Amino acid sequence: MFLGEYEHSLDDKGRLTIPAKYRNRLANGLVVTKGIDRCLWLFPSEEFERLASKVTSLRITDPDAREFQRELFSGAADLQADNQGRIRLEPWLRTYAGIDSQAMIVGLYNYVEIWAPSAWRERQERSYSDPQARAEQFARLGI
Repeated sequence: MFLGEYEHSLDDKGRLTIPAKYRNRLANGLVVTKGIDRCLWLFPSEEFERLASKVTSLRITDPDAREFQRELFSGAADLQADNQGRIRLEPWLRTYAGIDSQAMIVGLYNYVEIWAPSAWRERQERSYSDPQARAEQFARLGI
């Protein structure tokens, strides 16, 4: 499982070091794609295959399904971490997420989000600034 937050630097080749705690789960490969919130999603290959199976089973005649398929698959890179646990984030993925020299790596149990640190802090501040709204949001989810 992926838990916690980590801030890591990217090197001059656009490589990002994956936290050591996450590496075993990613040993069989991983996929990085555009996330919905101007972040990147990182999935272990097997988890991405489960998602891909659901997405490709959607009706091709549904415009929302086609749009989601376009975003998910055209924005994806199939990767393998190197011996030092680094992955190279493609320039177009870094541009999409606003990631320059630093990135926040955020564990979300079965996948990971990668954020520009400033965007991550802004998102947290918006969420934390209204505890009552957060409680209501979680209650709507049945939590």
